[in-house]
Amino acid sequence: MGDHKEQPLRVGAAVRRRRRSLDLTLAIVAERSGLSVPFLSQIENDRARPSTGSLEKVADALRTTAVELLAAADPACSVDVVRAEATEPGPGPRSRSLVRGHHQMHASEFTGDHEAGREFQYRNDQLMYVADGAVEIEAEGRAYRLGRGDTLYLTGGVRHRWRATVPDTRVVVVAVAEHIEAVRDRKR
Repeated sequence: MGDHKEQPLRVGAAVRRRRRSLDLTLAIVAERSGLSVPFLSQIENDRARPSTGSLEKVADALRTTAVELLAAADPACSVDVVRAEATEPGPGPRSRSLVRGHHQMHASEFTGDHEAGREFQYRNDQLMYVADGAVEIEAEGRAYRLGRGDTLYLTGGVRHRWRATVPDTRVVVVAVAEHIEAVRDRKR
């Protein structure tokens, strides 16, 4: 029995994200595709699974391809275990992905140091968690020292760099995936 089982894709969220990114209404997509507004709504809410032909009509209306929509689709009710490496860690810095596949969230674990001078800037929000050791993070012109158990939250667009200040430091970085259009609170 494996830890990972392929699940059907939920294409509705990908259709909705694409439609909204183009500032289109369901009525416009219905007109362009020849499909009804209620059916498109059911697709977007994953209450209906479009046939290949219907998905191609929707993709054409959204100026993309069915393949691209499927690639951006969310797995339905999936559970995936990523096991820790069974071998002893080697010398030098290492990184490993904690989430497999194309999801709304990415998570990586960094052990040791990395290119300390390298500056990062992500489109969406991220959280850095120090699992072991200590790091120094420079963000928005300020330096932050974090130790074991500390977290730092960065909103999308913040330029930052970090370095380990203790050997074998482990940092977990969790971020909203780059393909997700983050919605900002406009009431501020």
